[in-house]
Amino acid sequence: MQVAVVFDSAGTLLRTYRVVKDVRSGEMLMDIETTMLTFADPDRVLCVLHGHARDFMKAPPETLVSDYLRERRIGFGISCTRRVVERETVKAILRDDKNATLGDMQECMRIIWPEIKDKEIVALNNGLIVHTGHKTIEFCVTAGGTPFQGAKETITCLHHMGVFTYIASGDREAKLERMADYLGIPRDRVFGVATPAIKEKIILDLKQQYDIVVMVGDSINDLRAMRAADIAVLSCEQPSVKPRELTLEADHCIRDLRAVLDIVNDIMKKS
Repeated sequence: MQVAVVFDSAGTLLRTYRVVKDVRSGEMLMDIETTMLTFADPDRVLCVLHGHARDFMKAPPETLVSDYLRERRIGFGISCTRRVVERETVKAILRDDKNATLGDMQECMRIIWPEIKDKEIVALNNGLIVHTGHKTIEFCVTAGGTPFQGAKETITCLHHMGVFTYIASGDREAKLERMADYLGIPRDRVFGVATPAIKEKIILDLKQQYDIVVMVGDSINDLRAMRAADIAVLSCEQPSVKPRELTLEADHCIRDLRAVLDIVNDIMKKS
């Protein structure tokens, strides 16, 4: 029997620290789950920026984010949204916004960096939540993560068992590939900037190749993939309030990533 396990990244493989700034009010939202914030309004779209955090920090804080992205030709990916949104719609908002500044982004980064700077392996991501109804950048987002204890061990053991491992995440691919290198997951099994619909398609495609596909996720943007998988595992290792739909969909709820090994062992014994 061939088994594949697909992992989300932030909150599942990585202990993640998040800071969000409400551009209009100036309020800082600490350790908030950005997917839940995005899903709270059907007009919100979470975008991942492809620029490097170091470059964002060096730029004048009063610079408009829209000007900086346009002048530096910095790309973006749509990470999470409740409904289908045309990329050109989001691109126009990022190009024309007159509210968000690099100072807003820098403020988020300054809060996150002390939390992760001493970790051995670090992943840092910057993003924006745009509102397609108001046609503006609503929130600036910074997320920093480091692998949960036992993450590398879990991946290694799965490979020794003959299990194929994948990452499907809304995070940018360059960051995911570096993390995959550390964990030992081949880069051709890493899918970045994956919306809920793309995650679902990845699972459905893998089900054509493997006898059993397991999805391990932690947030509402993993729901469609969990429904599509043969076995759905809800990771609760990172504390947060889990939507009822997730808990109902899950075949297993775990508080330690290493518990995936027992789940897969049971699957293989029954084959």
